[in-house]
Amino acid sequence: MQNRKEDSPVRKAVLSAMFLAIGLYLPFLTGQIQQIGNMLLPMHLPVFLCGLICGWKWGFGVGFIMPLLRSVMFGMPVMYPTAVAMAFELATYAAVAGALYAHSKWQCVRALYRCLIAAMLAGRVVWGLAMIALMGLGENGFTWTMFIGGAFLNCIPGIILQLIAVPAIMAALNRTGLVPYRKEAPQNSARPA
Repeated sequence: MQNRKEDSPVRKAVLSAMFLAIGLYLPFLTGQIQQIGNMLLPMHLPVFLCGLICGWKWGFGVGFIMPLLRSVMFGMPVMYPTAVAMAFELATYAAVAGALYAHSKWQCVRALYRCLIAAMLAGRVVWGLAMIALMGLGENGFTWTMFIGGAFLNCIPGIILQLIAVPAIMAALNRTGLVPYRKEAPQNSARPA
């Protein structure tokens, strides 16, 4: 069985490069102001879309590279501990969203919401674990208050934006036929690599 056009590795590589470029550029729209970036989470949108459209492997790579590359190129986010922890967080978002969506019985808006919410929770847990590994625990390290604030409270606008924008973009791509929803359950038979 031949790969469908949308399964082409070249297409996935080109789209992944596009999502990486978008993720490098989007934080400029927040003026490189860390507090606004922490609220709107501009790098998260292209990472989620890459995982959903190109698959979990491509999304994982783009998610991991994006904050590190952005830190080296533009100095934001700060490499240690922020960009390093974000690399694990964004990679988890894309990998979980992409894997769950690819294995969903049907691909639709409802499936997108399930995948996004699961990926958001997993990514935030991974971010917290990465911050603990980088900063340690205790008064001078990473605290529970810092986790709740950084993972949930400070980024509510960004979470809402993601829950609106990602399904809207995927629905628009479905309507245009560029990235159609799969209407049937995935085949259990092994496909050639």
